[in-house]
Amino acid sequence: MLRWLNIMTLSLLASTSALAASTGKGVQVTPDPAHRRVDITIDGQPFTSYIWPTSLKKPVLYPLIDEQGITVTRGYPLAPRPDERVDHPHHAGLWFNYGNVNGFDFWNNSDAIPAENRPKMGTILHSKILSTKSGPNRGELIVESTWVTGEDKPILTQTTRYIFERTKGPRHIDLQVTLKALDRAIFKDDKEGLIGMRVARWLESPTEKGGTFLDSNGNPTQVAAAPASSTPATGQYLTSEGVKGDAVWSTRARWCALTGTDGPHTATIALLDHPKNPNYPTYWHARGYGLFAANPLGQTIFAPKATPFNFTLEKDQSTTFHYRILLYSRSTSADELNNEAKSFANASH
Repeated sequence: MLRWLNIMTLSLLASTSALAASTGKGVQVTPDPAHRRVDITIDGQPFTSYIWPTSLKKPVLYPLIDEQGITVTRGYPLAPRPDERVDHPHHAGLWFNYGNVNGFDFWNNSDAIPAENRPKMGTILHSKILSTKSGPNRGELIVESTWVTGEDKPILTQTTRYIFERTKGPRHIDLQVTLKALDRAIFKDDKEGLIGMRVARWLESPTEKGGTFLDSNGNPTQVAAAPASSTPATGQYLTSEGVKGDAVWSTRARWCALTGTDGPHTATIALLDHPKNPNYPTYWHARGYGLFAANPLGQTIFAPKATPFNFTLEKDQSTTFHYRILLYSRSTSADELNNEAKSFANASH
């Protein structure tokens, strides 16, 4: 059933012509701007796509698929599945944005925002594809986007370099995100950031009971109890500091991994921080209901006695963030992930 749903998701979202062009061997990066997407395949099999549909307020990678063809990201809101939660419509695939830049919320924006609140929101607009490369084991995509406030003012340009790689172990996605300020930009200390993904139902925590979650402005979002489903939640977080499960939220660590099983299939998603990133090691905004995010720019929200971070870029100043996502079709060990984190930290950027 899960494989059938994966196929249906791809058929709904993918252009037939783009996929047909991506059936070659190796890591193929195939632009399809007419359908607002770039498809990434490995030996003709889907890995992920960079998409910027009009229904979202930022570009995302969607879906994320492991080497056994299993989708590890939630389908909603792009291609809902029967057993999924339908909260947080802004949680789609894998994204990079923030909840408070100069007072504008780029994290929570979606078509569900009431009209009277939209001037307070921000949108990240895909600008152009700068380059693509395909290769036997590695592909590359470089894109440009612009952060625009609810007052229709551009405040940041974003240049993102994605590296898609297959190895003898996990599938890799490296992100190198450079932000340049078009005006003074203050990333006010906030919970909602910075790189995040929303995972499939079976990767949620079995202890998650739902509830009301507040954003930094006190606006509530109701997360329902898990739907009646034949897909049990089995997800378990683990960080480099040995913290597990729901206790991971608000702690700091060099990496965080999420492991779960769906029938006979086991998958692990690992997200690695980098020593060059601001406020390393990052805080983890990781929730049992399936939000898996790293936020180095929030501080007092996670550690109330800490000094507010309020990361600031002056006009024309730039900063670059580095992250690595690993997709395993098995469980992993802390030693293995520590070695991966060391390798990533030593990689040239």
